[in-house]
Order: sequence, then C-alpha cells, then structure tokens
Amino acid sequence: MSVLLTRLSSPTRSFACRSLRYGSMCIRTLSTAGNGKIDQALRRSYLYVPSSSDRMLDKSLSTPSDVIIYDLEDSVPPSPFDKESARQRLSTFLNRTPEHKLPHPERIAVRLNDITTPFFENDISEVLKSPFVRTLVLPKIHSIRDLHHVSRAIQTSRARISTPFPIRIVASIESARSAWNLGEIASWTSEYGPDVGGKLGALLFAAEDYCADTSVVRTPSRLELLYVRSQIAIAAKAFGLDAIDMVCVNYKDLDYLKDECEDGRRLGFNGKQAIHPTQVDTIHSTFVPTEKEILRAANILHQMEVAHSSQKGAFGLELEGGGKEMIDAPMLKQAENIIRVAKAAGLEIPVVS
Repeated sequence: MSVLLTRLSSPTRSFACRSLRYGSMCIRTLSTAGNGKIDQALRRSYLYVPSSSDRMLDKSLSTPSDVIIYDLEDSVPPSPFDKESARQRLSTFLNRTPEHKLPHPERIAVRLNDITTPFFENDISEVLKSPFVRTLVLPKIHSIRDLHHVSRAIQTSRARISTPFPIRIVASIESARSAWNLGEIASWTSEYGPDVGGKLGALLFAAEDYCADTSVVRTPSRLELLYVRSQIAIAAKAFGLDAIDMVCVNYKDLDYLKDECEDGRRLGFNGKQAIHPTQVDTIHSTFVPTEKEILRAANILHQMEVAHSSQKGAFGLELEGGGKEMIDAPMLKQAENIIRVAKAAGLEIPVVS
C-alpha cells in the first residue's frame, strides 16, 4: 500500500476528498476526475474511420477514441479506383494536417487490405511513409505464414524509409483456420526482430467474418461466440497481448452495447471495436473497473500489507453482506491490476484509513 500512497501524494496532482464505506471500513477517496490526462497505454476503444471520406477523416481529429483505425478495407468499395483513391486520400490527410492537430501517433492505426489482395503491397508501402503511423491492423490473419508475409513487407518498406520506432501489429482473427491456429499466431515473432519487422501487439476478433466463414448463426445472446472469444482472450494474455472484442453492429442501441461491453470485459478483453462515434463513451466507461471493484481492491492492498507485516500470507476480507472471503497472493495481483487500470483511466483512487 505504501507505493500506492506515494503515487497519490504527488504534488503535481490535485485531489478532492470524500468518504465512502466498504463493509465496515471507512475509505477516503481522492478524485482524479477532470484532470484531462489519459494514459495512452489504455486502449479501450478502437474506432473505425473510412479513409474514403474526407468528412470522416476530418471528424476523426475530434474523437476521444483511444485508438483510431483509418480503414482501407471493408469500409471502402472494392473497385481498384476506390481503393487507390482512399489510400491517397489518407496519405494526403496525414501529410497535410498540422502535427499538433493529428491524434498522438500511439492513437493512430491503419487497417490495410489483406495480403491476398492486389492492394496490400501499395497500402503498406504508402502508409509507412507517414511517421505518424505506428500500428497496422491486418485482416484475415489465418496463420504465422501470413504474419511472416506482413513482416517481410514491413521490412522492405522500412528499408527505404528510416524510422526509429517499431510497428505494432494487430492481427484480426476472423476464420476457422485462425481460431484453430490461435496459439501459434499469438506467439509469433518477426524473423527480422521487432524493431525492423514489426511486433505483434494485439489480437482482434472480427465476429461477422468469423460467422460467415464458420456458418455460426449470430444471436443477441452471443452464446455461440463464447468459445472463440474466450480462446482469443486467453491466447492474447498468454503472450502479453491486448485482446480486442468484436464490433457491436447495433450501433444505435447503447444499452445492448453496454451489455456486450460488460460481457467482453468479464471474458478478459481489454477493449472493443467501434463503428460509430456514439459507441465510444459507453466503451470507455465500461472497460474500466467499477467504483465497487476499486474500493475492494484498495481494501485488499491495505489489508494484505497489514497481513505481511504480521508474517501472514493471507487474510479474511469482510464482505458487505456478511461473512469473509479468503484473500491471498493471486487476489492481491488482481487488486493491483484494478488499481493500475483505474489510475490510468483517471478514476477515483481510494485510500483506506
């Protein structure tokens, strides 16, 4: 708990205090709301922006989405003219927009056309000319062979342009083959090394493509997707990757979106794709710990410090409705993760007194 308290006492931040009760314990909370600072490592929302529309490209400059995916694939008509036009439109947008107006490079991603199309090579060559593009979303990654192909293209493109930063790769899981090969995909590393050939940073679930490939019938319950979504989240976490949940296609029903977000968070996903700006706020407010979870985590950190000072490795946590829950090292790790995410999101961080 002493580390947490040291962070909270930083003179560079101002806090408003209030009291809350957790079980029988009184807890002071220090509000960080309104500080306007979000840790860019917190990637909850991934908003798609069609690169075929100047209007939507301009609107992307004001979106609060953690990550903005400038799309050259599905949101662009399939004709060669439209694909080339969208690619050039995006390049012009990135080159001509003043740097201070563009999103931070850590928030910029581009979804390319897949490696089997005649557009992929020109997409990656043109996109990587921009120093602001640090993340590539790769559709239809079925195996590590596909990732090796992407890595070779990154290496070739970067050999012509000297850039000091590594390229983050987001692999889209959207077929029976990719689901079957999840373990090897998640464990992939570039033969050129991450600085030259790119580094896998996340697995993304493309539910509609997956259903089309597998004949799975999509229902509002999402039960038919539980297995594959769980496998994606597990594979991602096994290799230190982010797990990005599916798009909620009913973009006008925010109550259903919230339910889908809560479901994804319970499964272990870090964030979710969005197809409309109105979805972003709901995604942001759901893919963070609740106030109750934060208070419980703070209580665990404090009580565990007390237990450790008494040479104990576990203790009984008093529950709100009565009874006690045994807390040990794994639950301490969960509590630390909750506080870390809450702090990154600028939420209220409690101090147990």
